Amino acid sequence: MIRFFNEDSPYKLPQKQAVRKWLTQQAKAERFRIGDLNYIFCSDEHVLQVNRDYLDHDYYTDIITFDQSEEEDLIEGDIFISVDRVTDNAVQLGVSAEGEMRRVLAHGLLHLCGYSDKSPEEEQAMRAKENEWLLKLSQDQ
Repeated sequence: MIRFFNEDSPYKLPQKQAVRKWLTQQAKAERFRIGDLNYIFCSDEHVLQVNRDYLDHDYYTDIITFDQSEEEDLIEGDIFISVDRVTDNAVQLGVSAEGEMRRVLAHGLLHLCGYSDKSPEEEQAMRAKENEWLLKLSQDQ
């Protein structure tokens, strides 16, 4: 079950049901099933504190993903998303805030599917997969 929560942010995800269906279909295409998956929309400051408390990082980021899966093909975890960062990134990239949010939603789930973005090659592969997923979403709407 995919759930959406707010922590110190009034953000409301448009089309929650369609987004749930899309994410579930994409996980299935990657040969995963979804157990308990929580997306938490919050502020820059909240994500910064999570970054400090759990990862010993002292910087802002748009997303932090915690994998809590105990089975190889089961996705479970918590994904913290800074609505502030996503909004700023959308402006800098010249894209819609909604489109950038969907990219970040996919990005977190891709991490839980085993994709990494540590090296330039891995980042390129992840971007390609994000684009593939976003294309699928636009075709389904």
